[in-house]
Amino acid sequence: MFKKNNREMPLLNTASLPDLIFTVLFFFLIVTHLRHDEMRVKLDTPDGTKLERLTRKASTLYIYVGYPIDNFGNTKSDGYVIQLNDKIATIDDIASFVISEREHISEDDAGQMIIDIKADKRVKMGTITDIKQALRSVNALKIRYSAKEKTQNEMQTH
Repeated sequence: MFKKNNREMPLLNTASLPDLIFTVLFFFLIVTHLRHDEMRVKLDTPDGTKLERLTRKASTLYIYVGYPIDNFGNTKSDGYVIQLNDKIATIDDIASFVISEREHISEDDAGQMIIDIKADKRVKMGTITDIKQALRSVNALKIRYSAKEKTQNEMQTH
């Protein structure tokens, strides 16, 4: 009466799976911020007690001020140098650096741009003032200073 049907389950078509995987991969490559500067200066940032975390890293430019490092990771004692992205620079290069970086980000991010100065704690204040003057000349007025958090034990001993 009832005849058993010998139908097989159809195979899943996976022809579009590579397209889907590459689309998701491309999305994550676009969204993820992978830029890391290669440190060419060694710095020992000052200690701080009332620190805030940086929230908008996409529109943040970093200026490093410290001792130069040679190709083998050794510190040279030639005095302090300034690093902008991956290059050693001078104070005269700061204005063109900021202008160039502004051109590569959206107009909204350019309005929110923050300059983060990571300087060795022994850098003379005159150098920091010169950097601030160069930033002021290109209307980059939002400046933050990086520091490492002082622990409770360190605060009690000082």
